[in-house]
Amino acid sequence: MASSLSDVPPWVAKWNLRWLHRLLVSSIGQKFIMGITGLLLCGFLVGHLTGNLLLYVGAEQFNEYAEFLHHQKFLPLIELGLLVLFLAHLYLAVVTTQHNRAARSQNYYRRESKQGTGLIPAAPHSWMFISGSVVLGFVLLHLIDLRFALRPDFDYEALATPYATTVAALSNPLSRMIYFIGTIFLGFHLSHGFGSAFQSLGLSAPKYKPLIQTASIAFAILIAGGFASLVIFVPGIAEPPTPAAMASPEAPLAK
Repeated sequence: MASSLSDVPPWVAKWNLRWLHRLLVSSIGQKFIMGITGLLLCGFLVGHLTGNLLLYVGAEQFNEYAEFLHHQKFLPLIELGLLVLFLAHLYLAVVTTQHNRAARSQNYYRRESKQGTGLIPAAPHSWMFISGSVVLGFVLLHLIDLRFALRPDFDYEALATPYATTVAALSNPLSRMIYFIGTIFLGFHLSHGFGSAFQSLGLSAPKYKPLIQTASIAFAILIAGGFASLVIFVPGIAEPPTPAAMASPEAPLAK
């Protein structure tokens, strides 16, 4: 680690950014940034779930919400910021997982196994990376279905509205199954990650640890349960898409 701290790129020295370099290459700094990115992504989940709950209100309200978002001038910057947050969080997850595996010892196992683990009785290192990987797959399918309109079995022109497209995605058996599994793993991930973010930021005093663990589990249940409810209930209560809107698997991609 010492060599990585001393061997700085020329641009770091030129712009006097050694403090940033130290933050990025040190384990403490990486955990700090991972905590910040995690909490910011949690904030995005709250906002995203709030908007999606309008599916229960009706097609008109949900379409108005979607149109409002899509017409925001700074939407591309916001999406770029979310992408940076997600990629940074993913990269740091990989780095810290590798560091943990390299530094792991019997004492480390024993010490970590005594920590609060959230919803399941397993050490965090054994499932956080796995749950995060499953959530990543869930997010990619979500983007393919609804953001980039790349599903070959959907006729997006016939669906026409954000509400109809969302209902079609939630009604599709494959998407519905993956979405539901994704929300379960999201809950597992948040049950430890939310509280761990406060610890990474140095905001987890011992006397507040039980409260933070409880809040972490409650937040995980709220977010994962909210998204799971959409998968379970919306296809049953929403007006289904017309048959013409669902192309056969052999149909060409929608333009």
